[in-house]
Amino acid sequence: MIKSVVSKEYQDLQKEIVKLQEQWKLQLDLETIKPNLDKAAMTAGVPAAALTAINFEISLFLQWIEEINATLVKFNPELGPKLSSISTYLNEETAIRWIDEAFSFNHLYFASFAEEHGLEEWIPQFLAETALRPYLQLTAEKVQHDINHAVPGAGCPVCGEPVRLASLEGEGKKVIHCPRCLAHWNAKRLECSHCGNEDHKTVQFLTIEGDAISQIQVCEECKGYIKIIDTRQYITKPSAALLDLNSIHLDFVAQENGYNSVGTKS
Repeated sequence: MIKSVVSKEYQDLQKEIVKLQEQWKLQLDLETIKPNLDKAAMTAGVPAAALTAINFEISLFLQWIEEINATLVKFNPELGPKLSSISTYLNEETAIRWIDEAFSFNHLYFASFAEEHGLEEWIPQFLAETALRPYLQLTAEKVQHDINHAVPGAGCPVCGEPVRLASLEGEGKKVIHCPRCLAHWNAKRLECSHCGNEDHKTVQFLTIEGDAISQIQVCEECKGYIKIIDTRQYITKPSAALLDLNSIHLDFVAQENGYNSVGTKS
């Protein structure tokens, strides 16, 4: 079987971050998240988190940023000098902005912030996104019972993350998983999650030599793809976040063959 192209050190770092997020989630008061699901809006593709009132505790958010920094330095001491100045830039106002911009995937804002403060481009968005996820995951837990399907092209029905990962479960049921908020929902086996195409002639599957449990579903209509992992082969099923990380070789194969993680029709 083909092993992940991600190094063991990076996998260990991600496992540590997932563990931290689980711990942080336990610190949150369930009452800080108040879903107000609007069925009509969700049917139109508005993610549930956008309809949810979330009372962010900024002191916790800033504390988590410090803990992420410490974890990154623990696994890569060379990052120490690059991360040491972050705390001087972060105050309550900036933290609120980080939360808002991470929530809406504003890559341009974070790239601009990094340039302004002389940071590597990936650092601000990675920190903000990592600290935001416990809130999104708790939101997903609270609304999961109302999440049965997704609108093709609208991404995760809870957090809006583009769809990219599915598992085969039970008798071959296809279940989509969001590695960001950990929501999950059922999907038709032969349906493009990006454009809704169900034509068997243009929805196809790529397989990887030596990898018997994975396949890549591709759509010739929108050139989108998702990864499908047969998790029935696992003794202990990994979390969606780690399943996504460990299958990154499939992303490389799909993109090398001209497919995109967000399909678009011309």
